[in-house]
Amino acid sequence: MLAVDSDLAFAGAARQAELLRAGELTSRELVDGYLGRIAEIDPRLNAFRLVYGERALAEADQADARLRAGDSRPLLGVPVAVKDNVDVAGDTTCYGTRTPRPAATADSEVVRRLRAAGAVLLGRTHLPELAIWPFTESASWGLTRNPWRADVTAGGSSGGSAAAVAAGLAPVALGSDGGGSIRIPSACCGLFGLKPQRGRVSLAPLEDHWYGLSALGAVTRRVEDSALFLDAVAETSFVESARTEPGKLRVAFSCQPPIRTKLHADVTRALHETADLLRSLGHEVAEHEPEYGEIRLLFGPRWLRGIYDDSRELVEDPRQLERRTRQMAAMGRITSRALVQRARQGEQALVARLKPTFDDFDVLLCPGLAAPPVKAGRWEGRSALGTFLGVANWAPGTVAWNITGQPAAAVPAGFTTDGLPLSVQLVGRANDESTLIAISAQIERERKWHEATPEP
Repeated sequence: MLAVDSDLAFAGAARQAELLRAGELTSRELVDGYLGRIAEIDPRLNAFRLVYGERALAEADQADARLRAGDSRPLLGVPVAVKDNVDVAGDTTCYGTRTPRPAATADSEVVRRLRAAGAVLLGRTHLPELAIWPFTESASWGLTRNPWRADVTAGGSSGGSAAAVAAGLAPVALGSDGGGSIRIPSACCGLFGLKPQRGRVSLAPLEDHWYGLSALGAVTRRVEDSALFLDAVAETSFVESARTEPGKLRVAFSCQPPIRTKLHADVTRALHETADLLRSLGHEVAEHEPEYGEIRLLFGPRWLRGIYDDSRELVEDPRQLERRTRQMAAMGRITSRALVQRARQGEQALVARLKPTFDDFDVLLCPGLAAPPVKAGRWEGRSALGTFLGVANWAPGTVAWNITGQPAAAVPAGFTTDGLPLSVQLVGRANDESTLIAISAQIERERKWHEATPEP
């Protein structure tokens, strides 16, 4: 048997699944190793709200028995962390708040599918209140720190999930993305983060969230791990795409985000270096500026009204929410449903404006973040409006693809001179995660970003 050391902790879900099926590793060894790392490292990071401990070990023992019996489910025995905004039967889902709620009586559909695929649940990861912000800080649960450097943000809203995977506390973690909340923390923590096509992963028991903006997906170190996650929960076959060369693609290259702002020099460098790498791999890369138009009026009403809805439907006592969250909910309350409907109808106009881009190109290479990870607590004490304006300038490239619903991914792109992760964004055509996964995996094979790990 292999010892559960740091190399194995960072090996990724796909490799761990292979070792488990081959009998070279047991799920109990793997889970016990992660629980030890969480106990040692997480007090400094604050990635987990709840760790399952004995419950996870019991699930691991069950997985080992099934493995010995020849069961070959895709995630059998693999530990998975779950963002604290989906239901796990018997647990309270906190949504980053302190307001009490009854324990869930049933798993959400994505958790049910993870269990059906054989995954072992490690625990629940932190998020900001109601998943609003691209940083993971709350009055209730504190500040989640970046494993690469503790004084900068881990991003959000899936910051606990990203910190856990980056620090080797879980091989894969569930995230959600309503405006960049998978891609932003992945970019901050040096990970691969794919927002799948809208509707690819079931939101049930919710029929919808934030009026079509939200999607569920995974935060992982390796592209194949995200593909394996999607195959397990969405009945896809993306692992093969991760293992297959993409062929020659036409790549549109833009340094201009949809919300116009100045890019940090390191971000611009990362974009140009990625474009050069893609050219060296045989792809045709051409500078191209997509026609975005004004997207804030297509995003803002859906986001704000969605926050208001969540403040009424997901928490027991909205008065216990943070002042900034209450301000956001108040803006959502005065956002009329007619305005939301106009924003949803405007989505098709944006899709039409972007049609020439995705008619002529297979993939768009563009910025997600305008700068490297910012200081932790940068917007602490700010008003809702002040925070919104600040984060919009820092993360100007992500929300367009929540509006259109098409797949988009944060792809690691090296480091700043002082050791902070850099990232670029790749965007695919509607329903074409396969191409995004294939080209991202090709970049990974060249850059080998998965071999870089933060100091414990």
